[in-house]
Amino acid sequence: MGHEPLAYEKLKTFEGRVAATEAEGLDPVNAPMIRHWCEAMGDTNPAYEGPDAIAPPTMLQAWTMAGLTSYEGRSPAHDELFALLEGAGYTSVVATDCEQEYLRPLRPGDVITYDSVIESVSPLKTTKLGTGHFITTRMNVRVGGEIAGTHLFRILKYTPARRSSGGPAAKKDKPQRPRPVINRDNAGFWEGVAEHRLLIQRCRACETLRFPWLPGCNTCGGQEWDTVEASGEGTVYSYVVMHHPPFPAFTVSDHGADAPGPYAVVLIELAEGVRMVSNVVGVSSDKVRIGMPVRLEYLAVDDELELPVFRVVDEAEGGEV
Repeated sequence: MGHEPLAYEKLKTFEGRVAATEAEGLDPVNAPMIRHWCEAMGDTNPAYEGPDAIAPPTMLQAWTMAGLTSYEGRSPAHDELFALLEGAGYTSVVATDCEQEYLRPLRPGDVITYDSVIESVSPLKTTKLGTGHFITTRMNVRVGGEIAGTHLFRILKYTPARRSSGGPAAKKDKPQRPRPVINRDNAGFWEGVAEHRLLIQRCRACETLRFPWLPGCNTCGGQEWDTVEASGEGTVYSYVVMHHPPFPAFTVSDHGADAPGPYAVVLIELAEGVRMVSNVVGVSSDKVRIGMPVRLEYLAVDDELELPVFRVVDEAEGGEV
């Protein structure tokens, strides 16, 4: 079904309009949420606990989240813009990036208020996902009227790209896994993977191991580092089984099945003490358990990409499943 073209000039009229006014966070800044966040992130900074605790700055957006059904404080402009885009066929949405600025620490007991404006709506853009418009909103987070931080959030509202019809003449290549984002901060890790070496960063100043790779040490702030090679031994620390949406590139054929998913996304605790996200092979997703011993191996997912994965170890025999 076709849609009428959407004039960009009409979208531009939304720039500068208020998206939310004096909305209040559902909960004050509080110690339980800080604790859960730090446990999930593996952040042991002592500044986040004790009587003088502050909240991790990167939790800024967490205090403003309204939940799945609450829209209190949201202005009509936000809904009007989204209705306009959806009526023109831009029915899908994906978050693309955000920028945050931290102006004062947040502490347990602080009551958060926030307001936001629609900062910009881009001209029509074509991406691999599809064609649509980038929408950027700027949120100011306050405590007692004093600004505590800003949050710049960008999404793409788009029409999904059409897929090949799969006719006789269509090329039926195996779907590819998403490619890792390689930059100057993590290039050394992927160079190690190419050599079948799982490298962990080690701070030269305090010798703290860290993973994933970062430009500086979370413990002492040191900028100098070297690496140690992981033994490859580990255990399942946590996991989640992905059922939907199915993605053809994530097949479970190594378990004897041909269809995509469900598959387990697993947080592995390495013998060295750091944790990494990976996949477990050798058993179906419903057999993965916390504490299960695993051993590193490398999976060639296509002709260009190998990934570190973990195979379940048979505890009784000391071998792999």
